[in-house]
Amino acid sequence: MKSLLLTFVLLGLVAVLKAQEVPSDDQEDYSGTWYPKAMIHNGSLPCFKIPSKVFPVKVTALEGGDLEADVIFWKNGQCHDIKILMKKTDEPGKFTSFHGKKSLYIIELPVKDHYIFYGEGHYHGKSYSVGKLMGRNPEPNPEAMEEFKKFVQRKGLKEENILVPELNE
Repeated sequence: MKSLLLTFVLLGLVAVLKAQEVPSDDQEDYSGTWYPKAMIHNGSLPCFKIPSKVFPVKVTALEGGDLEADVIFWKNGQCHDIKILMKKTDEPGKFTSFHGKKSLYIIELPVKDHYIFYGEGHYHGKSYSVGKLMGRNPEPNPEAMEEFKKFVQRKGLKEENILVPELNE
């Protein structure tokens, strides 16, 4: 009888532990390599802050739902590599970075493996917003670009501010 009770307790414990290992459906896996396909800004960014060349972004999932983005950018004729910690918030798909000063959103598109990485913040007293159409592969996707344009319109941004920068791998 004791062994039967112990078996049920152990099976229950295993079931609980297994359930904890499985990520919940509301937790999206953003980790991996992302390829910038297009960008948008609200027009308040100075031209030297708008990249002409972009590189893939590597995102790593951390404990607690936080993310780390490894971003390479081109500035003054040189490549620079920075890591950005993105702290999870209570709002799904919303993160903060730079000690809570910037809000970052990762928005899933209806096009498979395409998202918009959208950020808001301030630069020298002016508010700005920047969005990037990102995909899991580097190939252009016209359907994803159409969804990106719809997003731009919903945000009240100007389509003429959409850039398709050169991708360097």
